[in-house]
Amino acid sequence: MITDIMASCDNREESAISFPGWGELIKRHPSALLLAAQLISLILYAVFDEIQYGTGLLSAAGVAVLALTAWVVKRTSAIWWIAWALVAPAFILSISSAIFNTQLLVVLASLFKAILYFYAASTLIAYMMEDFWVTIDELFAAGATFTLIAWGFAYAYLICQIWFPGSFTGLEDPDQPRTFLELLFLSFTTLSATGLGDILPVSSAARVLVMIEEFCGVAYIAVVVSRLIGMTIIRHKRKTGI
Repeated sequence: MITDIMASCDNREESAISFPGWGELIKRHPSALLLAAQLISLILYAVFDEIQYGTGLLSAAGVAVLALTAWVVKRTSAIWWIAWALVAPAFILSISSAIFNTQLLVVLASLFKAILYFYAASTLIAYMMEDFWVTIDELFAAGATFTLIAWGFAYAYLICQIWFPGSFTGLEDPDQPRTFLELLFLSFTTLSATGLGDILPVSSAARVLVMIEEFCGVAYIAVVVSRLIGMTIIRHKRKTGI
């Protein structure tokens, strides 16, 4: 029974390599679209980081793509309702904060976006853990989930910096607030446990957030990624008969 299921899954994956159209490709691999959107946003943040309205507009576009992809990956009425309940205020607040640039709007927009990213990450983790075989889209989901968690903590750091001024410092202009790109850089280096950042948490609240992200990074690698790797090896052995 299990062998038949694995065989049907393998045939489905092999048929997906027959150069389908863009619509069918996105339908089969929505997590790849999300990962690509996140990586492109990362590059664009570097370009628009110093522009007054660029970061806010990119953030608003990002949450719209995120909500759509979360719906495609996991099509249930509950997730559709929750995703749009989060993305609508996040979009409006992102545009408003970019135009009016008030701390209250920035905090509210960051709060909704952080919740949205964490919710989407939990959705993808549930998607990857719900069965006992690995698809190509689940491998893309592993990378997309990592970026979602990193973005969510970056917005949490931004909120912490506004609520507790001086929470983060850096080698350049240590007394100035950190930009979002710097906080995102801190989030990626913390989640990946590379420790290569020049941005440091100073306040107690910031250090607690960093410790929570470190725990999440280790847990994600230990539980989710290692499980995908193990199932991929098992699948390869069954296909090759080793």
